[in-house]
Amino acid sequence: MGIKVTPYKNSELGKKKQVEQMFDNVSTNYDFLNRVLTFGIDVRWRKKIVKFIAKDNPKQLLDIATGTGDFAIMLSALNPEKVIGLDLSQGMLAIGIEKIKKKKLDHIIDMVQGDSENLPFEDATFDAITVGFGVRNFENLDAGLKEIHRVLKPGGVLAILETSQPEKFPMKQLFKFYSKYVIPTVGNLISKDKSAYSYLPESAASFPYGKSFNNILQKNGFNNATNKPLTFGIASMYTAKK
Repeated sequence: MGIKVTPYKNSELGKKKQVEQMFDNVSTNYDFLNRVLTFGIDVRWRKKIVKFIAKDNPKQLLDIATGTGDFAIMLSALNPEKVIGLDLSQGMLAIGIEKIKKKKLDHIIDMVQGDSENLPFEDATFDAITVGFGVRNFENLDAGLKEIHRVLKPGGVLAILETSQPEKFPMKQLFKFYSKYVIPTVGNLISKDKSAYSYLPESAASFPYGKSFNNILQKNGFNNATNKPLTFGIASMYTAKK
């Protein structure tokens, strides 16, 4: 599982509360920084997930670690009955709610503050669940994945988008430099929270990826776990079924 990484190293709070605090702190600049630091490629990655999920024509959808609702908004295009976006951070959710109102999607999308490791939903509620850049922030990864498995319907689809580590020269070296120096510097300049934008690449570097993460999915009850590296392996798309 790697080294436990937290946003604020001198904080006495647990990881979960630190993550909530961190995203509250950076919420006002998060969308802008996301586009800048990924050069907008993250939008294309999300579209791949949505296209994959569309094949099953899901009607009840859950987006965990929804942040400001980008994934939830994209999922609403699949003509579902309901999309629920869940996140720890009220600051992120508040911005997402405004975005959803402006797009007149509040009749389809509900934004809920909640804990991924204690989901406030009945068993077998959702046809599909997405997590975009969120599983590495779980305090207890196994507990979070077990909860996702619980609220998925039998045959339901889980699709996860998460950062990973390029393994080939020169992208491996370039990405390491970019993560260690560029992301914290730019993040600090714009968000004024250097710890947050140091934590994000550190947590990505310590998180299991590829087949290692597939094995964790399978250990927690999922079937047909697959991974697909994206953009030279700087991110990965994981899919699995209940």
